[in-house]
Amino acid sequence: MQVFLQTLVGGLSLGAVYALVAMGFSLVYRTMGLVNFAHGDVLMIGAYTASTFYTSTRLPFAVAIVSAIAVTGLIGLVIERVLRPLENKDVTLMLIGTIGFGMVLQALAILIWGATGRAVASPVKSAPLDVFGLRIRTYDLVVVAIAAIAVVLLVAFLQRTKRGAAMQAVAMDHEAATAVGIHVGRSNAIAFAIGAGLAALAGGLAGPMLYVNPTMGGTLGIKGFAAAMLGGCGNIPGAIVGGLAIGVLDSYAAGHFQGYSELVVFLVFTVLIMIRPTGLFGETTVSRA
Repeated sequence: MQVFLQTLVGGLSLGAVYALVAMGFSLVYRTMGLVNFAHGDVLMIGAYTASTFYTSTRLPFAVAIVSAIAVTGLIGLVIERVLRPLENKDVTLMLIGTIGFGMVLQALAILIWGATGRAVASPVKSAPLDVFGLRIRTYDLVVVAIAAIAVVLLVAFLQRTKRGAAMQAVAMDHEAATAVGIHVGRSNAIAFAIGAGLAALAGGLAGPMLYVNPTMGGTLGIKGFAAAMLGGCGNIPGAIVGGLAIGVLDSYAAGHFQGYSELVVFLVFTVLIMIRPTGLFGETTVSRA
């Protein structure tokens, strides 16, 4: 039982990272009906940027992550602006465009930081907490807490602000939103920027947990996308549940199947999607083609 609970705690912290990635995927998909395949590579840029500010310039970890969010937010705006002429015209070219942006970001990361990667020291120096015999890393609690705050802020933005309401109107019917004076392009740009910021937050938090390298966006991006699909693509609460589920499953698979953990995770994911193709929350998919 103790091993079970220990693995569960570790899985929840990793799942919080996947949830942030999934939320970024879902937000862009919900607003534009587009899967941003550059999302994982934006995460990787965010991880490198945060680690550089934290380790090289000695900025506080929180400031380093905020700086990374600002950088990737600008990248998100650039991606959206380049893709804007294709919106509602050719979804296939837009998808190819996001893949191309991902390749460019990987090449830039190798050019700037090299291909060897780097380890990032934990910003929390305190010893693990002992709770009823469980050894809980303090940093894991920090990751879960920051992810929870990000969820609350995103939900508050979408439900309590005019800009958030406009984004949701665009998600429901972009033609009707345009007819009532909502600037669809601006809403899409904000969705891309927020999604990129969530990716940077996930990457910055994952840095001390994993190894920062140019290909990390592939692994985290695929699992984040799987989490978004599992919860119901475009469904923000579903993205959170899907992320936590994938994180816990990943943690247990790594503990019991070692080298086959990735295979086990995606086999279980495939079975669940076959049983419920629209995801656990069953949200209807969006098509803008």
